[in-house]
Amino acid sequence: MKNFLLRFFTWWNSQTFGTQLWTSLYGELVGQDELGNRYYRTRGGKIDPTLAMQRRWVIYNGVTEASSVPPSWHGWLHHTVDTPPTEENYQPRPWQKPHRPNLTGTPAAHRPSGSTLTQSRRPKATGDYKAWTPGR
Repeated sequence: MKNFLLRFFTWWNSQTFGTQLWTSLYGELVGQDELGNRYYRTRGGKIDPTLAMQRRWVIYNGVTEASSVPPSWHGWLHHTVDTPPTEENYQPRPWQKPHRPNLTGTPAAHRPSGSTLTQSRRPKATGDYKAWTPGR
């Protein structure tokens, strides 16, 4: 019962009941990435008259986190490329890094030097700052 209610009322735990119903009625599985996310498009690649292009969407594996979409699938989802990575021999570029989850709001989040949340002390002022005063 709990899983049914979570699916019915929350969107951040994978897919909602409405998305599941829409996907089963109108969706066609295109592929799956290394993280377990599944990618869909309108059945048969049909063009949606409202969008003037085919609909494309992702069902996340676990928590809905947009940063978990790899670059290869990101381009396909946003209509940058027409061919999904499953239908082409996609090779990641040397400058592309492996996925790292978005750690904002967690203890492992990036905190630059000078942040009030870091363990280190803020560097002392060097004395080269002059406050602005009006009329000068």
